[in-house]
Amino acid sequence: MTRIDAKFAALKEQGKKAFVAYIMAGDPDFETSLEIVKGLPGAGVDVIELGLPFTDPMADGPTIQAAGQRALDSGMTLQRTLDLARAFRETDDTTPIVLMGYYNPIYSRGVDKFLADAKEVGIDGLIVVDLPPEEDEELCLPAQAAGLNFIRLATPTTDDKRLPRVLQNTSGFVYYVSITGITGAAEAQATNVGPEVARIKSATDLPVIVGFGINTPEKSQAIATVADGAVVGSAIVSQIAAGKPIGEVLDFVKSLADGAHLA
Repeated sequence: MTRIDAKFAALKEQGKKAFVAYIMAGDPDFETSLEIVKGLPGAGVDVIELGLPFTDPMADGPTIQAAGQRALDSGMTLQRTLDLARAFRETDDTTPIVLMGYYNPIYSRGVDKFLADAKEVGIDGLIVVDLPPEEDEELCLPAQAAGLNFIRLATPTTDDKRLPRVLQNTSGFVYYVSITGITGAAEAQATNVGPEVARIKSATDLPVIVGFGINTPEKSQAIATVADGAVVGSAIVSQIAAGKPIGEVLDFVKSLADGAHLA
């Protein structure tokens, strides 16, 4: 059982919904990013989604693209991202970390070396958005063999014919993308999301967590009400981009987490 599995089992026992926060590793620099990540559990975050900076993102909107570029400009690399996870684990051995990014940096490092290093520093799961199920032998299956969850995205265009393939080797949770498009492009609507979450849950026992388009405590609560939890990324990254003090960023995160936990 990974930390992700244990966290969702505990939340289910408590009758609580999950709150997942996305932070780009190294934005605006290593030290600030690490302090924010260290503060997330105290702000109510159940699972940390740690962005891996990459030069050519596909799913990310302008806000997270800019965060990735700031991180790269500050010298962030895959190795430094793993170093950040290791530093976080020095004081927190229970909060799950999901590394979210693209396959190029992992491929360049070598899958076996990457998985061994990720496991060693305390990464619990992976979201690699440019590897479809047809490529499961590339990373998904080796990751699961190494004890890491491989989390897949389902979208509004994942129809009933495609859904079983998407779910086939998914573990940890299913990440439902609430909108068609990139992060930060539109607002999620619970009335649209609810039926889709129900459809996915009829096909899997995994928790279904909804992300993209959630930017307020009210929206976090509304989405968590119709799912097993909510993910917020761009709205938090915007606070960092605005140069808000770490305490203010974490207060904002707490308001979002409180919203999800009220669901």
